[in-house]
Order: sequence, then structure tokens, then C-alpha cells
Amino acid sequence: MDGVGSTEALGPEISRRKLLGAAAAGTVVAGTASVIGLGAPGLAGAASSGYLVGAGRADMTGAVAGQGMMGYSQPQQIAEGLHMRYWARAFIIVDSATGNRVVFVTADSACLFESIHLGVLRALRKRYGALYTEANVNLNATHNHNSCGGTAWDYAYSLAAFGFKKNSYDAEVSGIVDAIVRAHDSLAPGTISLGRSELHNASAQRSRAAFDLNPPEDKEVFPGAVDPAVTVLRLAQAGNDIGVITWFSTHGTSIADHNRLITVDNKGYASHRWESDEPGVVAAFPQTNAGDMSPNLNLVPFSPSGPTKDNRANCAIIGERQYQAGRAALADSSAMTRAGVDSVIHYVDFSDVAIDGSYTPDGKAARTSPAMMGAGAVATSTEDNFEQPLPFFYEGQVNPLVAALGGLDAPVSPWIRDVQAPKLVAVPLGLLPPWPYIPQVMPVQIMRIGDLVLAAAPAEFTIVSGLRVRRVVADALRVPLDNVLLQGFANGYSQYVTTPEEYVSQQYEGGETQFGRWTLPAYMQSFDKLASALARGTDLGHGPAPLDKSSIQPDLVPPPPPDAPVAGRRFGDVITAPKSAYRAGESAVAEFVGAHPNNNLRRSDTYLEVEQRSGDGWTRVFDDNSWSTELHWSRPVGSVDASIIKVLWAIPVGTAGTFRIRYFGDWKNPAGKVTGFTGTSRAFEVTA
Repeated sequence: MDGVGSTEALGPEISRRKLLGAAAAGTVVAGTASVIGLGAPGLAGAASSGYLVGAGRADMTGAVAGQGMMGYSQPQQIAEGLHMRYWARAFIIVDSATGNRVVFVTADSACLFESIHLGVLRALRKRYGALYTEANVNLNATHNHNSCGGTAWDYAYSLAAFGFKKNSYDAEVSGIVDAIVRAHDSLAPGTISLGRSELHNASAQRSRAAFDLNPPEDKEVFPGAVDPAVTVLRLAQAGNDIGVITWFSTHGTSIADHNRLITVDNKGYASHRWESDEPGVVAAFPQTNAGDMSPNLNLVPFSPSGPTKDNRANCAIIGERQYQAGRAALADSSAMTRAGVDSVIHYVDFSDVAIDGSYTPDGKAARTSPAMMGAGAVATSTEDNFEQPLPFFYEGQVNPLVAALGGLDAPVSPWIRDVQAPKLVAVPLGLLPPWPYIPQVMPVQIMRIGDLVLAAAPAEFTIVSGLRVRRVVADALRVPLDNVLLQGFANGYSQYVTTPEEYVSQQYEGGETQFGRWTLPAYMQSFDKLASALARGTDLGHGPAPLDKSSIQPDLVPPPPPDAPVAGRRFGDVITAPKSAYRAGESAVAEFVGAHPNNNLRRSDTYLEVEQRSGDGWTRVFDDNSWSTELHWSRPVGSVDASIIKVLWAIPVGTAGTFRIRYFGDWKNPAGKVTGFTGTSRAFEVTA
């Protein structure tokens, strides 16, 4: 784990702010109190006081066994246990002067699907009435690629998990709602501040062939073809930190698609590190424009050099670097120059947007079309996927024989083909029955917190795509460009957004840019309209309503049968005991007669614990949310109803004492009654 915790994690000091300084300064207008909704300038201290702030965290982990995982969308990736739980982290900021409030939630999940967005908002309406709405709530995902699958109502995503999984969906919705409730209940007078740093060794440009097609004035903004910006929002009560939000662009793909354990990726690791170091602080690491940013620095999931070919260690390294960069930004934080919070939202049908030529590179009017998945998308991102699903597809090209067979180029109208050109259409997702397989009516949202402006969109934007949206919003609101972030993966999910220039190369990201070559100009136009309306103090209205697809959501996987113990055993019996002694750095293993973990998801609880002898009793020192533990579920050979649970504890360096491993299970009888039980290993000694 070379580099973890070292000062080199911060990378060289190449300042993006210096590069952007001249252009950003040109967007600032003196006396911006005249811009409606941006708040009056004033003393820095005054601008960051006068708030109520709150933060909350809640477990949102779904089914950890026997169901599909989400992130890589590969049918063969079926969960077989748990490494770490994934969490929702919520932050609420209320302007005491106006009563305006915003809610910002980052989920450790792969995607914040429209189904989750609608489910959370319904629950909030039921509990709080009109206090929390589509406009002032932002829900976003870290884009971890190893969370629970089947939580979308969109068949493009749920079919990889063989249908809708209500247990995981309910866990994710409930976890987000619980986090918001805890943040709401913790509201108290406080302050907010903003800090920045840069991080140059936690991301790599995975689509260089596409990036290089952009004009020089865009590429010059990103030396090394990465976005190094780290932005931190600090929430404090009575001078004590309660919440920290750290934005940085890198994909949640440190742990590759061979993994079968539900877990967090590098951003979840960074949160875990911060919250372990500072108990009581809720620390989120949301994405920005991470569409073409890979954490696999050599652009190979199992790279033999740097940071490491070990996925788990690579995850920790990239997470640690984000944590340290967040710490540096926090140390640099200061009060803001503007006060208040604002938020607006508008829904747009991206399958049919007429685009003014002022938003296109060639100055010509354009349009979008219904969603179409390209052949480059079928190939997957070769830089981040280990298991290539269809090896005869390649990014940027298609096997000529496949194209000649005529089975790939989907039959679509000529006008759609023109809008999507040069994409070779593999699947016409927007035209499939009974409704589009991905959402097409989706929200664009702008959220302002003091000086910070978030342009939130339900997709993965490349860094240059994000830059162009940020420019549009900064110009409309007359604020510095560096104060505007593209908040990706927000309030829905519809794959990627590339620039029109990048789109031409039809790399993976271009193949997944669903609404055609002019998808980004459609977003730019939509954000310009929304930001201009915010500046004027006018309302664009709700826009078209998104489809509620909850009515037809089959689950193609039968529920687990009633449990039976391994023959000749009882639930909780130890099958394989740990050795009597270990040295720190080794792994202790125990196997138990178990039951199906999905009988009880144990949210805010644990499936396992490692206990240390303390006097005459035992004290829990690790559980199923610890980086050092794993829970593996399997069926004995030939069995359909018995379960074996293996608990593995990678003993941290420096550990010493007497320990034991405990497993907590729940078995279901034929009548559906669920009964809990416990298994306990023998004690064993650990020497440092």
C-alpha cells in the first residue's frame, strides 16, 4: 500500500485556480447584490453565520447474497456476502434570515435512480409536508460499482439483476430518509465555510482518444487531462465540525467486476477514514464530472505497477489520497463572501430537445432523439472492467462481420440515425416497450450554498462537458467559474454526457451518451435557462412529469426457500474454528452453520463481530462495517436450503490480545417465521 497516508498523496501543486483565474475574474460583476437570488455581499464572517446546520448518516445496505450487484451491470456478478456496508450521508442548511433550506445527500450506491428519487420524496412529503421538495433536495451517488442491484424501475439497469429487488430498494430509500431525518433532528445554529485543494494522483484520463478531440482552449484547463479540483464544504456547530462534504472527480471502480462482496469503493473508504478519525463528523465524498476519470492510474484494473495490482489495496490508496486532499482543503477553508441558500429545479424531456445554435460548436441548430445505446457502450470501459461481456466488441469500433450481419444496427428512423451519428445503434432503449428502458424526462437542478453553486444533472459528465455547463451557469449567475461545480449522478441516472467533439470517436462514454451527439448542448441550454431564471427571480415551472414505472416491476429470481441447517448440525454451530493463535497481519477464519442473510438485512446492525477479551468480559472491536472483515455466504454442494457463513478477519498490524468471532443469523421456517440465532467461535490469541 505504497503511498497511503503520505504527503505525496496530495500530488504536485499545479493550480487549476491560477489557470482559470483570469477568465474567472472576467465573470465577476461588482455589486452582485443586483443579481436576484445570489445574496448580498458583505463581511465574510457575517456571510457564513446566520444558519441552522445539521448532518446525519444512515445504513442503506440491501441484500448481500443471491441477488445481482449494481455498477458493472453484469448478470454474472451475483452477491456472495459483505465486505462493508454502504451509507447515506445527509446535510441540511437553513438560512435563518429567509427560512430557505437545502438538503444535500450523498449515497454510497452505484446510482441515484429515478425510482429512489421518487420514493424518497414521497416519504419526505408524508413526514414533513411541503418542507422538503424536488427543488430543495439533492440526492446523488458516489457511483460505487459494488452496491446492490435491482433498485431501478428502468429495465436497462434492473434486467442485469434479473428484475426488481424490493428488499434492496426499500433499504436504499429508507436509509436515505433516515439520514435526512437525523440531519433534520440535529439542526442547530452553525456556520459554513469553503475550502479548496488539488489532487493529481487519484484519477487518470481513461478516454484520451476522445478528450484530445476537444479544442485547445478546453484542454488547456486540464493539464494532464484530469480534473484535480478538490472542494470542501464545512459545517460546524459551536465551533465544532459536524459535517464535511468533499467533491472530487474519480470513478468508483477501484474494485473491479470480479468482486462478489457488497462493499464501498474509494469514496466510501475516504468517508470511513474521516469518520473513524473524527467520530461524530459526517463526511461525504460526492462526485462531480467523473465520466472519463478512472482511479486505475495505469488504466488497467489489474495493473502490475502503481498503485498496486491488488484491487482492495488500490481502493484504499485512492480513498486515502482523497481523504488527505479533503483534509488539506479543510485546513484552507474560510468563511464565504455571500450569504443564503437557493435551489431551483426543472424537468426536461431529453428525448426531444430543440437546441439553439448558440450552444453547439458549429453554431447550427440541433436536436436530441430518444435514447440509443451504441456499440461502443456494449464493449464497456476496457480501462475499468476486468470481465469483458462480449469480447468481439471494442470501444470506438465494431467487428466488421458483426455489422455486416445486420443484427446490431437497430432499425430506427433516419432522423434518429442522423441525430445519433456516427453511433452504430445497438439497442434503441428509448423506443422499447412498454416504456423507455432508461428515463428520458429528467431534472436539471441548481443549488446555491453561499458562494458555492451546484449544477446538478442525472448523468456522468466528462470533465470538458462539465466545464462547459459550469461556464454557462457561471455566466448566467455572474459568479466566478471556480465557484460552480457540476454535480453529477444526481436525482436520476441516464448514463453519460460527452462533448459533441468527444462523441465522434464513439469510445465507451460516447456510446453511452444516450440522446445523441447534441446531448451536452441540450444540457447547456437547459442550465442556461434555469440559471437565468434564478438570477431574475422567475420560475420556469416544473416541466413535464417523469414516468412512474413502479406498476410493472417483476422479479425474475424466486425468493430463497425456508432454511435448513447443514446436515447433522444446528444453526450457529462452528464448522471450522479459528486456529488457536495468529500473528498480526494474518487472517483469522471461522465458518458457521448459517441461514440466508436476506432473511434480515440487519440495517444499523451487524452480521458479525470480532470481540476482544476485556477483563471478565468481551468488547466488540470490529463488525461488518470494518475494512478488515468479510462475510461470505455459500450453499453446501448439492443443497438448496442450507447455508455456510465464513467470516474472515484480516488482523491489523499492531493488534494483540485474546479474540473471538461471532456471527448473527436469522433462519426462516416454512411458515415464513424468522428467528435469530448466534454462533460464537473459540477464543484465539493474537501477537503483534
